[in-house]
Amino acid sequence: MAKYLISEKALEYNARILRETGKASGARVLIALKAFATTAGLHCLRKYADGACASGLYEAKLAVEHVGGHIAVYAPAYTQNELDELLKIAHHIDFNSLPQWERFRECCLKHPRAVSGELEFGLRVNPGCSTGHTPLYDPCAPGSRLGVPLTDLSGANLAGISGLHMHTLCEQYSSDLTTTVQALEEQAAELLSSPHIHYLNLGGGHWITKPDYNREELVTLIRRLRERYAVDVFLEPGEAWCIHSGVLRAQVLDVFESMGYRHAILDVSVSAHMPDVLEMPYRPDVYCVTNDEDNIRTKKQPSVHVTGERYSLAGKAGELAFTYRLAAPTCLAGDVLGDYSFPRTLSVGDTIVLDDMAHYTIVKSTHFNGVVHPDIYVQATDGTLKCVRRFGYNDFVNRLG
Repeated sequence: MAKYLISEKALEYNARILRETGKASGARVLIALKAFATTAGLHCLRKYADGACASGLYEAKLAVEHVGGHIAVYAPAYTQNELDELLKIAHHIDFNSLPQWERFRECCLKHPRAVSGELEFGLRVNPGCSTGHTPLYDPCAPGSRLGVPLTDLSGANLAGISGLHMHTLCEQYSSDLTTTVQALEEQAAELLSSPHIHYLNLGGGHWITKPDYNREELVTLIRRLRERYAVDVFLEPGEAWCIHSGVLRAQVLDVFESMGYRHAILDVSVSAHMPDVLEMPYRPDVYCVTNDEDNIRTKKQPSVHVTGERYSLAGKAGELAFTYRLAAPTCLAGDVLGDYSFPRTLSVGDTIVLDDMAHYTIVKSTHFNGVVHPDIYVQATDGTLKCVRRFGYNDFVNRLG
C-alpha cells in the first residue's frame, strides 16, 4: 500500500535552523502553507515558527487553527466574501494590483482591526529581476501577472498601504536574494524609506536549510534592511521547512518488457501524487528496499528511513545491471517517473522509496484516474510510525460530487 511518510525529526531539524536564522536577523519567519499543509506536521513546526502565510481564505483558516501567530495573506485576487472573512483573522493582507486595492481600500481601512492597528495592508511588487532558471516558477518573467511593476508605482495613490511584498525566488540562494533586493532598492528606496511603510515581506523560495546556503549573508542583508528602512522583515519559506523530511513509499505491481524497455508499474501516479516531477521537472532519488547485502551499492539512505530496512540507491539508465522505466498505473501515457537502473531485477511486491516527497507534493496530490491515494504516515522522533490520514473510495467519489 502506497504511503507518504513524514519524519518529525527531520522537520524539527529544519525548523531549528529557520528559528535560529530568524533570531539572528530579526526577521519573522512564516510557514508557507502552499508548500506543506499536513496538519500533523504543522503541529511539529508551529513551536518554531512566527506564524504562517496563506494564499487565500482556506489556507488562512488552516493557519489560524493549526499554526497560530502572525497570519499573512497574499492572493492574486480576492472576492468580497473572502475578504470579509480574511479581515477577521489576518494580520497582513497583501494585494496584487492597484485596481484591486482601490476597489477594496475603503472596506479594509474602516474595519475595526485595521483602525486599531491589528491589521495592515500591503502591495505585492515586481522588481523585474529574474534570477531563476525555470520559467514556470518565475514571477518576474515577461508578462507576469504577479505583483505591480515598480515603474507603475510612480504617482500611484498608495494611501493605506503599509507594506511591500516581494516574492521572486524558487529554490535559490542568498546571493540571488541580494541581487533582487538591490534591484528593489534601486527603484523603490524612497518608497521603502517612507514612514508609512512598516514592513517588507521577502516572500519564499529561500533554500535556507540547505547545507551550502550562506545564512550569514542572509542575516547581514536582513539586518541592513531593518536598520536602513525601519521596517519589519518577513520571510515565507516553504520548501526550507520540510526539505528532506518525507518520502513516498510505493510497491511494484507489474514487471514486463515491451518495445525494448523493461517496465515496472508502481501503485502511485506521478501526475496525481508527485506532480512537481513533471512540472518542475526534476528527477527524485529512488531506492529499493533490499535484504541482500550484495545489492546495497551505497551507504546513502532515503531522507526518511524505517528501522531495520536496508536500501539500494538506484542509478541512471544503464549505470547498473538492470534498467527499468518506472511508471504509474494510469491511462496517461506520460505518467512516467523515469528510467532507473538497479543491481538486481525488480519483482512484483518490491518496495520502492521515492525521496524528498513532502514539500509541494502532498498539497498538490489528486485522485486522478481513481488511483488509490497514498495514506499519510508520520514517523515520531523515536522512530515509531503512525497513520494520520487514510484515503478510500469515499474520498474519491465525494470530491467529485
